[in-house]
Amino acid sequence: MAAYAGYGRRTYHRYQSSREEQAYVYGNIVRQPEVLPRYVPEGETVHEKTTSRQVQKNRKKALHINTAYAVFLAGAAICAVVLCFLYLRLQSETVSRSENITTLQRELAELTEENNAAYQAAEDSVNLDTVRDRAVNELGMVYAAQGSVVSYESPVGDSVKQYNRIPENGVLAKSGNPAE
Repeated sequence: MAAYAGYGRRTYHRYQSSREEQAYVYGNIVRQPEVLPRYVPEGETVHEKTTSRQVQKNRKKALHINTAYAVFLAGAAICAVVLCFLYLRLQSETVSRSENITTLQRELAELTEENNAAYQAAEDSVNLDTVRDRAVNELGMVYAAQGSVVSYESPVGDSVKQYNRIPENGVLAKSGNPAE
């Protein structure tokens, strides 16, 4: 009893509720739950639940796997592994192609920028006054005078080869009604 002296005092109170009898423990010691025996009225015997023979037979059968089922499960597992492998390979290819596309887009942007810079430099290097001076002085070209420009309608296409003089009315040839 001396070992329990420091733990305090326990007081048990029992009361009858409408459903069952309950006990409250007052004190500072937590007790381990006690497993109470099942109450069996006098004169009755306790019947253990037994499973039928068919249920036991079915349980044994369920625990065994036949050869065909084992082969099927192995094949399904192999197919699942192969599909996972193929999926991972496709995913890897998609990522590498995406990275390749990003690299090519970056390269295209750089080349476009270089091309625009070269075009601007070429355009800035041409001085129109120098071109006009060379055309007039060195090549003997002259400006068009009033009335020397003749407009005409091209019968087909967007280019014309001139083999003869262009008529004054500007019409080279027309297809269709010759009276017009």
